[in-house]
Amino acid sequence: MMQPFYHHAITVLWLIWGFYWLIASFSTKTTRRRESAASRASHMIPLIVAAVLLSNRRIAGPYLSATLLPHTFATFWIGLFFVAFGIAFSIAGRVWLGGNWSGTVTLKDNHELIRSGPYRLVRHPIYTGILLAILGTAIAQGEWRSLIALVLITVAFLRKIAIEESFLVQEFGNSYERYRSEVPALIPLLPRM
Repeated sequence: MMQPFYHHAITVLWLIWGFYWLIASFSTKTTRRRESAASRASHMIPLIVAAVLLSNRRIAGPYLSATLLPHTFATFWIGLFFVAFGIAFSIAGRVWLGGNWSGTVTLKDNHELIRSGPYRLVRHPIYTGILLAILGTAIAQGEWRSLIALVLITVAFLRKIAIEESFLVQEFGNSYERYRSEVPALIPLLPRM
């Protein structure tokens, strides 16, 4: 009876996240400035490779699908907790960002510097939440492909953060510099980067 739950729970959480993201994407402000196609490719290509690794065991091949962590009751529930918490945190970040959000690095008309809600804890709560959810997925899957996907997504997000923050410094100047000195990028309570 519990077997279908164990098999589908994490997938269902990711589908809920994707559905929310799709619906929320229709309520954004008009874009004033957008990153170049080459800039976008620099973080999108690793994200696409990681998504393929996470979602398709056959494409990963036998070596990358080899077991890294045992499939146990504990690894499933720990993974599920991280996925649920990470998805909730990323959605909270998206809600607080409101119409300023975009899937690409952009500046919007009347762009606002958000420092409330989850943005008090980290400058990029959407990425923090997604990384936490990917970590949970990797724990639950327990395979090398998941760990490699987590590394690729982390690298992609660090690249995207660098691009975003250069846009934000140009837009908000000292206000953003002060925010950056007060709030860590991804992990609460860690030194600022």
